Amino acid sequence: MSNANVLVVDDESDIRGLIQEILTEEGYNVSTAADASEARSSWHRQDPDLVLLDIWMPETDGITLLREWSAGEGLHCPVVMMSGHGTVETAVEATRLGAFDFIEKPLSLAKLLRTVERALQAQDNGPAGKAVRKLVTGFVAPVGKSAAMRDLREDAKRSAPHNANVLITGEAGSGREAFARYMHSLSHRSRGPYVAVVGAALTEESGPAILLGYNKDGKVVPGKLAAADGGTLYINGVDDLPKTAQKALLAALEAQAYTPVDSKQEFPLDVRVISAAQPGVENRDNPGNLRRDLLSQLSVITMHVPPLRLYSEDVPELLNYYSDKLSDEERLPIRKFSVAAQNRLRGYPWPGNIRDLRNLVHRLLIKGGHEVIGLEDVEDALSESVVTEQAALVKQDVLALPLREAREEFERAYLKKQLILCGGKVGKLATRVGMERTHLYRKLRSLGVDFGTGSTDD
Repeated sequence: MSNANVLVVDDESDIRGLIQEILTEEGYNVSTAADASEARSSWHRQDPDLVLLDIWMPETDGITLLREWSAGEGLHCPVVMMSGHGTVETAVEATRLGAFDFIEKPLSLAKLLRTVERALQAQDNGPAGKAVRKLVTGFVAPVGKSAAMRDLREDAKRSAPHNANVLITGEAGSGREAFARYMHSLSHRSRGPYVAVVGAALTEESGPAILLGYNKDGKVVPGKLAAADGGTLYINGVDDLPKTAQKALLAALEAQAYTPVDSKQEFPLDVRVISAAQPGVENRDNPGNLRRDLLSQLSVITMHVPPLRLYSEDVPELLNYYSDKLSDEERLPIRKFSVAAQNRLRGYPWPGNIRDLRNLVHRLLIKGGHEVIGLEDVEDALSESVVTEQAALVKQDVLALPLREAREEFERAYLKKQLILCGGKVGKLATRVGMERTHLYRKLRSLGVDFGTGSTDD
């Protein structure tokens, strides 16, 4: 929207002046307000096309002012919130009141201009109330326009208001925690704490104390359940929990109460548990290391996050998302991916899923270069990744192993990688590696290679 009228509301004169100078140079008509009183006057007098509103102001804060405008005549233009202390709880409230987006301080010039442009484009496309982008989505919602991601977000939205425990399965790096955080932010527990624990980090000895807390010198040292009271406990790799921790967690869930280790004091349990595990653990006939009775408690609701290779149409959007996010967070140069580079990466198998994609974008931004990331840049970065993976195999010191064990170690790594390149399809893998399919099945099982549900594909 050319010559748009932008109102900047911030109690810090330096920030008001900086934003006014930047946006004026870009061709916008900019007015400023130092507090809520001046903002109210400008809101009614100038009828702005966009408002940049600081949250933390003396007397009347930005959320209160936004609530006032929303409850009155309604928001007739997009409102972008600004704060150096943004939280998911603040985002939820601002979203409910109709805010378009959120900019963190200190301000990034690139992020500021992109957000202003998007907000005004949304205003051009329709009434502000209909064009508003959910701010919570910008904070925590997993990215992607594919049918797979849309369906998962809808599942998360439907499940979020309930208090039932949730089991999220998916490969490592697939974005399981993103959905856990998303559900927490949309639940009635969103104002409560979100506490994460890694299952593999607990030991048989320490597990119960870490979860339940323990008695020390007559005083209870709180554990993870106490820290998550009134909120959500996220367990990353629940199938890696040691048996003692599983037993302690099961007892707490069944009794809806828990007693810290070496203590006689019982505490009520007010925690929703969202846990993540590898695919297949939800199979109640063979849940692996996870107790079946604990699995029943944790999987009232189940969700499966697919590997990135199965919704590769979202790769371009993910590349742009992480490029913007990392450049803003770490003040890295802004770089965009060429169409050729995006197409190349759409066809990449992403063995580490979204985590691999984010790391690749991070590496390319740090490396710097032309503003446009070309196909050659991507090929170089992918080659570096392959070298790193090969080095990791060498670090296992296979030369120190007996011949049979060394051969199995190589075969396991080789077949895992080839299976990923074949999209998890054993039939294609058999053709690729030149093995008879029945023999290949036996080989995969003997090596402990999980070929999942893709084994009966062709």
